[in-house]
Amino acid sequence: MYKILDARELAANIYLMEVEARRIAKRCQPGQFIIVRTDEEGERIPLTICDYDREKGTVTIVFQTVGAGTQKMAHLKAGDYFHDFVGPLGCESELVNEPEEELKKKSILFVAGGVGTAPVYPQVKWLKEKGVAADVIVGAKTKDLLILEKEMEAVAGKLYVTTDDGSYGRSGMVTQTIKDLVEEGKHYDVCIAIGPMIMMKFVCKLTKELNLPTVVSLNPIMVDGTGMCGACRVTVDGEVKFACVDGPEFDGHKVDFDQAMKRQQMYKTAEGRAALKEEEGDTHHGGCGNCG
Repeated sequence: MYKILDARELAANIYLMEVEARRIAKRCQPGQFIIVRTDEEGERIPLTICDYDREKGTVTIVFQTVGAGTQKMAHLKAGDYFHDFVGPLGCESELVNEPEEELKKKSILFVAGGVGTAPVYPQVKWLKEKGVAADVIVGAKTKDLLILEKEMEAVAGKLYVTTDDGSYGRSGMVTQTIKDLVEEGKHYDVCIAIGPMIMMKFVCKLTKELNLPTVVSLNPIMVDGTGMCGACRVTVDGEVKFACVDGPEFDGHKVDFDQAMKRQQMYKTAEGRAALKEEEGDTHHGGCGNCG
C-alpha cells in the first residue's frame, strides 16, 4: 500500500497527489511514468511523473479526470492509500543521458499544453539543477485551467504563458508563441513538446518548417503501460513502436500523428479494438484481454 501525503485540486478536474513510494523515488528519472491502481479491482492508470523527492521518498503525480478510474482517484485524500503504485516505467528523457558539458551548450525550448505541463516540469527542474536554464511555453485553454505556473517559473530560464482565449498571458495557441519568439531573434537547438496529441502534431509541423529538432512524449495514448494492450502503438519513421515500452519520447518529426490519433479513437470501442486486431494481426499486442 502506498500512502497519499498530499492531495489537492489544481484546476477544474485536474488533481495533484504526493505519494510515499521510496523505491520509485530513489530510481526514477524525468520522462518516466508510473502505473496506479486505487484498489485490488481497480483500473490500471499510467501517469507520467510530475516530481520526486529522493530524500523524502515521495513521487508526485498530476492527473485529469477523464473516466471512471480517474474519477475514483479524485475522491482520495491525504491519508488514503493506493493499492498499487508501480514504476519507474518507460525510458527516461534523452537529456538525462547527455554529457553535462554538451547540455550547457544547448538552448532548449519546452512547450507544454494543458496537463502536459506536469511531465515538462521535472525535466526543466532537472536541467536547472545541472545549471541549464531552459525556456518554457505553457499553454492552456483558459486562465482557470493553467497549472503549476509558480513552480515552472521558479525553474525555467524564461516562462511564456499563453491562453487560447486570451484570458491570461499571451493570446492564442502555443505555436503562435513559438513563431513570435523566433521572429524576436530567439534561437533554439531543440524543442521538447508535451501535451494533447493535436497540439504536438501542430508544434511538430511548425518546428519542421523552422528546422528545429523536436522531441514529443506520447504518454496521452498509453492505456495498459506495459506494451500488452496495443493502445499506444504508433508508427515512427516507418517502424511500429509502443509508447509505453519504446518511449514515451520520440522524434516528433518522424511520428505519424494522424495514424496515432485515429487508433486512439478506435481503441475506445469494442468494435474499434476488434477492427484493429484484425488489421494488425500478430503485431497488434492484444494481451490486455479487451480484444478477445
